[in-house]
Amino acid sequence: MVSREQKRGVLHEKLQILRSVAHSHAEDDMSIISDASSYIKELKQKITKLNQEIASGQHAKVCQPLVRVEVLENGFLINVFMDKCIPGLLASILEAFDEIGLSVLEARATCTGSFRLQAVGEEEGDDLIDAHAVEQAVVQAIKNCPSN
Repeated sequence: MVSREQKRGVLHEKLQILRSVAHSHAEDDMSIISDASSYIKELKQKITKLNQEIASGQHAKVCQPLVRVEVLENGFLINVFMDKCIPGLLASILEAFDEIGLSVLEARATCTGSFRLQAVGEEEGDDLIDAHAVEQAVVQAIKNCPSN
C-alpha cells in the first residue's frame, strides 16, 4: 500500500513538472495550477490564431502548379505537381497532350491530397514540339480544367 508521504511526494513531483512546462515561478500548489491554466488558455488562443491564418492563407493562395518538362532522345519527360487534387485534372492534361500531338508512352499519376503526374511522351508524326510548348499546354490545361 502506498503511504500518504509517497503520494504527497509524487504529487509534488508532478506539480514541479507542471510548473516547469507552464514556465511558472510560483511556489505554492494553487498558484502553479493557476499559472498552468493561464498558460493553457494562452496556447489555445495561439492555436486559434494560427488556424485562422492558415485558413485565410489557403483561401488567398492560388494553387500554383509545378510543371517541369525535360527533353529526352525521342520525346519528353513531363512532371506535374500541385498541392491539391482537382477532379478531371488528369483527363484535362491528357487531352492537352493529344491536342499538341504528343503521344503518351508511359504515365504514373497519384492523387491523394496532392496531384502528381510523371509522363513520358513522344511527338506523333512529323510535328516538331519543343519543351516550352509542352509546358504551356499543361499549364493551360490546368487553368482550363472544369473543376478548377
